[in-house]
Amino acid sequence: MKNNKRHSKISASVRKEELLKALQEMGDSMYEKLDKGVFPEVVFPSRSVRNIVYDEKLLQYVLGDSRVKRSSQNIKHIRPFTQLVWLAFFANQLVRQGKTSTLRDVYYSAQAYNIDFKDQPESDDIITDLEATLCRAREDFSIYPEERSAIFGDLTIEYTVKGYEGRKLNLDSHPDGYLIGPSLSSAELVETSAEMVIAVEKGGLFSRFVEEKVHEKYKAIIIDTAGQPPRSTRYMLKRLNRELSLPVYILTDGDVYGEHIAMVIVSGSANAAHLRDLTVPTAKWIGVWGSDITKYKLPSDPMNEQAIKRIYELRKDPRYRKGIWQKELEVFLKLKRKSELEAFAKYGLTAIVDKYLPEKLEYAKSL
Repeated sequence: MKNNKRHSKISASVRKEELLKALQEMGDSMYEKLDKGVFPEVVFPSRSVRNIVYDEKLLQYVLGDSRVKRSSQNIKHIRPFTQLVWLAFFANQLVRQGKTSTLRDVYYSAQAYNIDFKDQPESDDIITDLEATLCRAREDFSIYPEERSAIFGDLTIEYTVKGYEGRKLNLDSHPDGYLIGPSLSSAELVETSAEMVIAVEKGGLFSRFVEEKVHEKYKAIIIDTAGQPPRSTRYMLKRLNRELSLPVYILTDGDVYGEHIAMVIVSGSANAAHLRDLTVPTAKWIGVWGSDITKYKLPSDPMNEQAIKRIYELRKDPRYRKGIWQKELEVFLKLKRKSELEAFAKYGLTAIVDKYLPEKLEYAKSL
């Protein structure tokens, strides 16, 4: 029987109204300047490397005080200024019409309006400029990447997307889990009996956890991050933690890249320094650690030179200078070996669920 229910009701309509208001204000300011015979301009935080700083209180990278101005008066600015204004118009249409778009769709949709992007990276860069301008993630504009991860567990959601408003679904009703796409990302989190979230790097382990009923044994919501998690997945992790007060635990492969996947969930990335709503500072990386390779005598492979170089790079990152992050980087550097989550199958298919997971969850309480 399901018990210990947790409830959350954060209005998606309020978030939508706030975004539309911000877009309206952006448009109104341009019309007002045109009426006064003044060239419109857009000012937003600079995303240059020099303006990305580490905030010790927020425990993440943020943008500094430098600003970029795009003015229609400057001939060099006309192209990116026009692209940005068009994108704001396009995003406004998407939100008002209840439609979604992929990053690729945006690139091709611009051609219908004779807006010229030389390639998709240029289009993606303008999308990031709009994020910085309005301090909103592209997902708020209903613009998503192609990548998808999955979620499974006792969590009842209520859809808010057009045509499905009010429909409810429990996410433990399909053994393959549910893709974390636009409709799920924007759904209300209604009710859950879960007491934690376990984020796993790989789909294979996600499936193993579902088969072994980790969601019941540990009262957990399970999320497959599909490697480095898409931003919609990081946003979902943030919502589960903030709105339902669920602690988040992260399981990755035992290598420097796995450690970085966990860090991105905890503190974000420099590329998204202009956003504050994609991190879970209280999330805990519980493995696979470098020290676990030795402790559990896991099958392992030698690291290549690129991985070793990456360790040296991360040692300079302020986020890795304390606690388990620093300790395990040093262990990886000493061992120069890596191991996968699947390596626990050496001791049986369920060993990672029956032995490793409970030990690490218990240890996590002391971190």
